[in-house]
Amino acid sequence: MSTTQSDRLRGLLEPLVGRKGLDLEEVDVTPAGKRRVLRVVVDAEDGVQLDTCAELSRSLSEALDETDVMGGSPYVLEVTSPGADRPLTVQRHYRRAVGRLIKAHLTETAGGGELTARVTRVDEEGVDLEVPGVKGRKPTARRLAFGDIAKARVEIEFNRKAAERAQQESAAADEEGKEEA
Repeated sequence: MSTTQSDRLRGLLEPLVGRKGLDLEEVDVTPAGKRRVLRVVVDAEDGVQLDTCAELSRSLSEALDETDVMGGSPYVLEVTSPGADRPLTVQRHYRRAVGRLIKAHLTETAGGGELTARVTRVDEEGVDLEVPGVKGRKPTARRLAFGDIAKARVEIEFNRKAAERAQQESAAADEEGKEEA
């Protein structure tokens, strides 16, 4: 997709997406046989419901039909939300991941390597993380500036409730031990 087409699409679609209380994450046009696919990725603080995607799709379709931004070739419009494994690239992505486990690849200046931790707080400069303890040790707090993160993604937790329950039981046992001492 040419930069001008991309800019024109963003200029047309972003206000419509914003009126629904959503953020426009991505606009992508790809060839698909004799047609093209226009994929519009949107997100919101509390996620995006299927009905919201359907309503937005109708609004975007009407607006696109009234302009020539897609040219005369046929296209298919897809309105979707980001997948669970989408990269965290801007502050709002991290803000939406508060409470979630992430895997971050650190820059060389931050020591390099990978770090898996739970996001506890986000501000303009970076993220506060809780790094899980190893072999019964308590979790530790860590602060990362956004510039220290080369790339990051949310880790899918299939057994998160069990992990939280075990963490709560461990904390309760620690408190009992302190009271007995």
